[in-house]
Formats: sequence, C-alpha cells, structure tokens
Amino acid sequence: MRNFPGLAPYAAHPYASRGRRFPEPEAPTRSVFQRDRDRIIHSTAFRRLVYKTQVFLNHEGDLFRTRLTHSLEVAQLGRSIARTLGLNEDLVEAIALAHDLGHTPFGHAGQDALNASMRAAQPDKAVAGDDWGFEHNLQSLRVVDELEERYPLFDGLNLTFETREGILKHCSRSNAERLIGTDPSGVARRFVEGGSPSLEAQLCNLADEIAYNAHDIDDGVRSGLLTIDGMNDVPLFDRYRRQALDAHPTLKGRRLLFESIRLMLSDQVYDVIDCTRQHLETSGVASIDEVRALRKPLVGFTPDMAAQSHALKQFLFRNLYRHPQVMETTERAARVVSELFTLYLERPSECPAIVAQSSVSPARAVADYIAGMTDRFAIREHQRLSGRNLFP
Repeated sequence: MRNFPGLAPYAAHPYASRGRRFPEPEAPTRSVFQRDRDRIIHSTAFRRLVYKTQVFLNHEGDLFRTRLTHSLEVAQLGRSIARTLGLNEDLVEAIALAHDLGHTPFGHAGQDALNASMRAAQPDKAVAGDDWGFEHNLQSLRVVDELEERYPLFDGLNLTFETREGILKHCSRSNAERLIGTDPSGVARRFVEGGSPSLEAQLCNLADEIAYNAHDIDDGVRSGLLTIDGMNDVPLFDRYRRQALDAHPTLKGRRLLFESIRLMLSDQVYDVIDCTRQHLETSGVASIDEVRALRKPLVGFTPDMAAQSHALKQFLFRNLYRHPQVMETTERAARVVSELFTLYLERPSECPAIVAQSSVSPARAVADYIAGMTDRFAIREHQRLSGRNLFP
C-alpha cells in the first residue's frame, strides 16, 4: 500500500510510519492510520466520551456538547484543513478522535480534583519540578498504551508512533523523562530534546481550539448564560455577527447565532490554511523529519487571528467557564471526584482497578478507574459509597 496520491512530501506517509510498539502485519485493505482510527472508534474509552462533560453536565440538556461530539467536530475541522494542505486526513482523524480519551468525568473540574488527590496521596512524588499527579493528556496516552483491553498479545490499542505522538500534545520535562525511561525512542523525546510533532499533530491541536471556541459560544447561548448582544465587545464574534446581518438584515435568534459561528469558523479555517502555507514555503521543509527538527510549529493562525482568538478565549473564561452557575456545578463535581478517590483508597475492595492493576500503586489504579467513569456513573458511585447525592 504505497500509493497515497494527494499527500505532500512533508505529510505523514503511512508506508513510512515509525511503526507500533508491538510489530503487527499490515492490513490488506487499510493504511496503518486508518487502522488506528478504527481501533479508537471501537475502544471502550471512546464510547464513554458521549457521557463526559464538555462544559455542561450531560444531564443538564440533551443538546449540549459532550467530549464525544467535541472530538467529532475537531476531526471534521482537522480533515477539512488537512485535505487542502496535502496532509494525511486519516492520521488527523485518528488523533482528533483520541485526544480526549483520558479526560475525567466533569471535564476540567474532575481533572483538577483528581490531580490534587493524587498529589496529596503520594507526597513523596511531589519533588520540585515533578508533575506527578493526573493530567488528561498523559492519561489519553496511557489509555491507548496500557488501559484498553481488547487484544490477546498486548495491552492498549498498539497504535502507531504518529498517532501516539499527536495524542501527547504537551508534557512536562519530568514526565517526559519518566516516559522515555520506559520507551526510549518514543513520543516524549521531543519534550526533552526540542523539536515539533508532525504537521497532522500540530493541526489537531489548533483544530481543538477552533472547535471549542465555536461550540462553547453555541452552548453558552443555548444555556442562557451568554447572549448574542452580550458578545458585541468580542471583536472576533462581532465581526461575523455584523457580516451575517449585512447579508440578512432580518436575521435573529438562533439563525443569527449559527450564521455568525459558521462565518467565524470558515474564516478561521482559511486563515490557518493561508498562514500555514506561508510558513511551509518560508521554512522549505520537504519531509516529516524536517518538520520534527524545527523548534516552532508551522501550523498556526496569523498574528491578528491568534490575538482575536485569544481574546475570545478570555471572554469565555470570564463569562462562561467562571459563571457562578457553572462554578456551582463544577464545585460539586470536584467534590464527587475527590471524595470518590478517598473512599476507594479507604475501601479498596470497592475499586475493581486496585485488584486488577497490581503493577501500579493503589492511588494510580484509583485514578485510572475514576478517569474512565462517565459523569452519571461517578455520581451513582459517589451516592452508593457516601450515602449522599450531590446532584439531586
């Protein structure tokens, strides 16, 4: 399978993959990255994403985004851009669908609570500069490398180096050195030696930002915590709201919202394409190895779009993610996670992972177990073990 028309020389070519941790014969009808994507879609962790929080808890409304729908939107945006740039769409899709597999229930509130619990449980690990604890990006790699149990000869999904490289989009030096200790030629080396991941990995990182900015506006307005008029002072959104009204003066309500977001998404996609093409031409890269040797990413926004995107993120942080109603919910969610962690350590027989994962500490086994939970299962388990329902 060596004919992949349409791929640029600096793209990730399937026949030139750095391979899998455990060698396997190639599939007769699928490239290695198509195979990675299929394994991710069939994984248990992927199915759980449908009941994991993006911003609003799953039970708060049927139409709010979840980690699953967010991942699908990242994959759609990523593939659209990848096709225009001559990058590998299958690899982009695989990375996009896997990038949040390690997220806890209740989104970032759950992650922060689990990280704090892990650090408190293992103070001997908390040396200066060490990031021992819990971080969803590292956990996503742990899921595909170790925690999925689908194959008779190895743990995890045995994905290619390129997909795993894209999943690990950021990592502290201390954690990178720890990963290198068990996988010397692996995906964490660039965080110690410098360099960049593939263009496909860089693209997924930016598509993630584009997707959540857009859909969090939509969900924020749907929830009533944001209003279209309340975003007049956000230049990135207001520009497209005005464009939508110029073209359709009577437009209002959800149609105005959707058209504004659509125009914003399209313009951001074109901005990434144009800016990245310029970076590729200036850099002169002609292979994926030359891409990896660079210290700075090539996929990105123009400076003006980057500044406006950052301003939008700051607006969402102040007015949506830190809205009192959202904060009240996330505080209860954090209590569920931290109390579950303590309860499982006090009653190890209640946590199947402590028994099954004898090769790791009880704290790490509990963290793995809680991270794999959906929102509603975590709520049920907390109520069962504590006798209290924090989400009546």
